[in-house]
Amino acid sequence: MDLKKFNRTRESGNYKIYDDKIEIVTKPYTDLWQRTYYHFQNDNATVLQTETDEKYFSFVVKTDFKESRRRFDQCGIVMYLDSENWLKCSVEYENNEFQHLGSVVTNNGYSDWATTEIDNSVKSMWYRLSRREYDYRMECSYDGITFSQMRICHMFKGGGKITFGIYACSPEDSSFKATFTDIQIMECQWEAHNGQQPDRNC
Repeated sequence: MDLKKFNRTRESGNYKIYDDKIEIVTKPYTDLWQRTYYHFQNDNATVLQTETDEKYFSFVVKTDFKESRRRFDQCGIVMYLDSENWLKCSVEYENNEFQHLGSVVTNNGYSDWATTEIDNSVKSMWYRLSRREYDYRMECSYDGITFSQMRICHMFKGGGKITFGIYACSPEDSSFKATFTDIQIMECQWEAHNGQQPDRNC
């Protein structure tokens, strides 16, 4: 895809767009989070997005974060609609032993966080975001071939034209370079459900 179509959502961090990759250098004390548990609201991560009104598609990107070194340094994919409605997937640096591979879904101003621990030796990760109208599927892959489901979610404001792309941030006093490659938009890789039929009142 044409990477020049990615636009910065806000003035935060430095970035460079090449023909085949995007690099983001994070600013310290930047993050995306809304209220839940921690009670604070952070809305200043570097976000680069494009837009679409296509109801069925998949977005794939490979992330490289070998320079991350401080707790919560992170980079991944994002669908940022506004400050209170967005989702993201990333690997977050934790310590010299492990990191958190996870996702956050924020609806109507409240975030959740689903994670699993992975080894600190992992320095790259693929993600695939698939859309079926208001519903979204997030997947990850170590090789860009075999993807594993991270979660399925519903976005209450995610049914019309949306903006989606990549992000990076450093919630603590840190900065690192994140690199994004193999960026693709393709036909929806999330097949229609072929099992139990919907309830009639849904």
